[in-house]
Amino acid sequence: MQLTAERLDRISPSQTIQITAKARALKAAGKNVISLSVGEPDFDTPQNIKDAAIAAIQRGETKYTDVAGTMELRKAVCAKFKRDSGLDYTPEEIIVTTGGKQVIFNALMATIDKGDEAIIPAPCWVSYPDIVQLAEGKPVIVPCGQNQGFKITAEQLEAAITPRTKWFILNNPCNPTGAAYSAEELKPITEVLLRHPDVWIFTDDIYEKLAYDGFKPATIVQVEPRLKDRTITMNGCSKGYAMTGWRIGFAGAPVALIKAMDKLQGQSTSNTSSISQAAAVEALNGPQESVNAMNSVFKRRRDLVVEMLNQAPGVRCHKPEGAFYVYPDIHGCLGKTTEGGARIETDEDFVSALLEEQGVAAVHGSAFMFPGHFRISYATDDDSLREACTRIQRFCAGLK
Repeated sequence: MQLTAERLDRISPSQTIQITAKARALKAAGKNVISLSVGEPDFDTPQNIKDAAIAAIQRGETKYTDVAGTMELRKAVCAKFKRDSGLDYTPEEIIVTTGGKQVIFNALMATIDKGDEAIIPAPCWVSYPDIVQLAEGKPVIVPCGQNQGFKITAEQLEAAITPRTKWFILNNPCNPTGAAYSAEELKPITEVLLRHPDVWIFTDDIYEKLAYDGFKPATIVQVEPRLKDRTITMNGCSKGYAMTGWRIGFAGAPVALIKAMDKLQGQSTSNTSSISQAAAVEALNGPQESVNAMNSVFKRRRDLVVEMLNQAPGVRCHKPEGAFYVYPDIHGCLGKTTEGGARIETDEDFVSALLEEQGVAAVHGSAFMFPGHFRISYATDDDSLREACTRIQRFCAGLK
């Protein structure tokens, strides 16, 4: 009898995590490696947030909470949604989860039946298609190239919808491209969704606070309030507050969906860490200067990386509106051979040879359902980024 369930065969281990682990192993073996594969800020959690967690421990707030989160945090989430996006949610319409990924897992596992379809613009975060497939659904991948700013159009969305469509999943700003949608860009998309009342919307806004040059990412319900009764608005503390290890995600959604997610979470992880929840209250309600300071640094790094990558032969790098990623096109490098003798036929060949020959860890584009590219995270110090981009230039210049 086989040990593992058939459902496990539908998914793959996270390729971003695998590459990060490989880079760590090479570093441990003494190789000079610069890792640009990990998707987390390199900043420390702000001191006021850490102090709030310490104070909660000292007050003895170390017990179970409600599965959906403490009332204090759910009220803070409601205030955050109202303050930042003009969205009106009640605490009963909020759930707090162990990281943003659990929001996605809970929502899709609680709603998808076998054969239901989920429309996902690509490039996309690696976990969306796998979670859909784990729930016995079908990911419908819609390619959105650099020529359209890596953003889905209303026409593409309309063409992808079928009678089996259950979800439309939108990441704004996007991992892996950094592409972000303004209210004006979302308006025609919401018009399509209004014409299809059976399609639910999942908007992943986890990178919302990381946007540059005055760009303001919008969210679906903000643009079209009539979609609120079939939209889940997801966010969290990981990216905007440098709290990846604290594992705090949250979402607003209709009460019926929140109850379904609460039911599932009650039989899996139950509540998120009580201490992390106390820290998240301070993150959302406290001073926001740290967010602005982090944004200034990320903007400088983005500009540095885009400029240097566009000087690498065979590489075209789009300047993104948000997040902390760039997603360069490397079609000009394919079909060539490296100075070390490796043949570059795919983006996976490219990142593998780049790591082996130049000690730069990045993630291949096919992991994000859009080959011919690779992803770089610029969430690391300026000197490392400059050196990494110099190595990439040298690597590409050596291709024959």
